[in-house]
Amino acid sequence: MKVAIVLGTRPEIIKFSPIIREFERLGLDYFILHTGQHYSYNMDRVFFEQLELPEAKYNLDVGSGSHAEQTGKMLIGVEKVLVSEQPSIVLVEGDTNTVLAGALAAVKLGIKVGHVEAGLRSYDRQMPEEINRVLADHCSDLLFALTEKSRQILLG
Repeated sequence: MKVAIVLGTRPEIIKFSPIIREFERLGLDYFILHTGQHYSYNMDRVFFEQLELPEAKYNLDVGSGSHAEQTGKMLIGVEKVLVSEQPSIVLVEGDTNTVLAGALAAVKLGIKVGHVEAGLRSYDRQMPEEINRVLADHCSDLLFALTEKSRQILLG
């Protein structure tokens, strides 16, 4: 089984680091797809270095833009990589445009999606992150809830 870890922001790099280390320790077949949502040294590269993480196999270098531009570029790039790599599952974490693009590209290709931090809610639909987290949860096959409250939200 091949796993695609889709990340693109500082929090995703940090929060995926223990998972990546465990995949390395177990010798699992995985790759990192970095969207480039965060791209400056201080928001990206420094965390790979300090956390001693392997380089991303792919970096889409998407950068800034409106939500639509950024997510659209990511969706196109993620889809191309997933078609080429044919992973069994895609893991996403959180509530960023990277998460939405990763989950949406995978589910449309019939690839299973695992969402880490599933079930978190602000209930503020003015926040783009709220839309991303709800849609990612609905696209996902595996929902990794961090708290009992998040679990109850997902069950409700």
